[in-house]
Amino acid sequence: MNKTYYLTTAIAYSSAIPHIGNVYEAILADAICRFKRLDGYDVLFQTGTDEHGQKIENKAKDNELSPQAYVDHISSEIKRIYDKVNVSYDQFVRTTDDRHVKAVQAIFKKLYDQGDIYLGEYEGWYSVSEEAFILEKDIVDGKAPNGDIPVWTKEAAYFLRLAPYQERLLKHIETHPEFIEPESRRNEMIQNFLKEPLPDLSVSRSSFKWGIPVEFDPGHVVYVWIDALSNYITGLDYHPNQPLTEQYKKFWPADVHLIGKDILRFHTIYWPIILMALGLELPKQVFGHPWILVNKGKMSKSIGNVMYTDDLVRYFGVDTVRYYVLHEIPFAQDGNITYELLIERNNSDLANTIGNLVNRTIGMVHKYRQGLVKKVILDEPFELSLKEKALATLPAIRDNMDQLKVADALEEVVKLARFANKYIDVSEPWNLNKDENKKEILDHVLYQLLETIRFVAVTLQPFIPETAHKIAHQIGVTDLSFKSIEQFGGYAEQTLGKPEVLFERYDLAKKLAEILEERNE
Repeated sequence: MNKTYYLTTAIAYSSAIPHIGNVYEAILADAICRFKRLDGYDVLFQTGTDEHGQKIENKAKDNELSPQAYVDHISSEIKRIYDKVNVSYDQFVRTTDDRHVKAVQAIFKKLYDQGDIYLGEYEGWYSVSEEAFILEKDIVDGKAPNGDIPVWTKEAAYFLRLAPYQERLLKHIETHPEFIEPESRRNEMIQNFLKEPLPDLSVSRSSFKWGIPVEFDPGHVVYVWIDALSNYITGLDYHPNQPLTEQYKKFWPADVHLIGKDILRFHTIYWPIILMALGLELPKQVFGHPWILVNKGKMSKSIGNVMYTDDLVRYFGVDTVRYYVLHEIPFAQDGNITYELLIERNNSDLANTIGNLVNRTIGMVHKYRQGLVKKVILDEPFELSLKEKALATLPAIRDNMDQLKVADALEEVVKLARFANKYIDVSEPWNLNKDENKKEILDHVLYQLLETIRFVAVTLQPFIPETAHKIAHQIGVTDLSFKSIEQFGGYAEQTLGKPEVLFERYDLAKKLAEILEERNE
């Protein structure tokens, strides 16, 4: 029986097309899930769209569409973008799906029946763009923290009691430090929220219609925190009045909820309390990843510094974009993206290190051996051991991936490619070729390089799968399993085809001028 692994992303809010900062989460999740599948896990990777709320109702109206038609369009666009960057999700949930709607109504009713939800009245400042009530102390110059102008709202609302579960939740976080990662986020939740008495949470709205109706009080719609968060279990066909499904028993509790740091409170306070009230297990971990900044500033449509995935893929190709966001966004701090940085990383790591290694090696096999690779393994004549380095790569990647340090894991593959390039410089195949007595050493060197390239192809798969398969194709390898790189020396003698360029090297000024020209068209 395979070990199971259930990872979810936050479901994308369907009010607009997501920018690269939103899509980054899906790419990050994809790399983790691809790795786990290759590592022998039975993986369920769930993502999807959050499709209710006042903001969507307003947007649909502005576009002269029904809310359903509007979310159908945005949801299909989000799917298209995920597919474009090779996000290999297993399940794409939508909060307008019938099974989700029915389960959410039943969850709400169960919590109401057992006294966890009660009817009250809400009065306070509300931000439409954040879909959240704002505390007086957080309003500066009449604006919410995100710049939106909050409106004073007074309406009847159902509330979820948080106080009865607060102590238990705090204890859970303290005894399971891995529950909230990175550590800085865990401390933030404890200090800023859980050390104070938690006010009850408003979980219904009656001032707009676009949402899941509260079954026993249709003037109310279920508010986002119960609606959207429940997707993690309704996606496993959970329904509070029915026996637990096989899917639920197999995959719950989730191994990781991968989310942006800005929605951590909802996932580490409200969601666990909802689960406790339902008598269900809590997820094993909530990981709040950092943001991608543009020129060190937050992406914002009003500033006009938003980068969209379609444009980036058109300028640079899928794998350069994937590589950049996976390699350059740190584990616990915000990362930065600019066209200049993308070009620099493409040239240094992809074209000069990985691309160059593959191209150079296949070129030398053609130049010195008419394309024929012989399996010759000698006692290493040079002071660098490719075998040692290659065999250490997957364990190092695994160690990093277990901690969700995806950038560090990917860097291990690049380090191996850099080391192989260094091996070429040290072994000087061009000189070995001139000496009749060193033909065997030359065969050894070429074999060591091709075998190392095989390791590079296998270990690149979770991160830049298209490139991994192109490399494998060029060196004539079909088995890309992790098992295939448990030993060094598995590369078979064969005749190679001509090398093909994997990554274009960009001239910085020229590429920037092209992008600028296209953007101004």
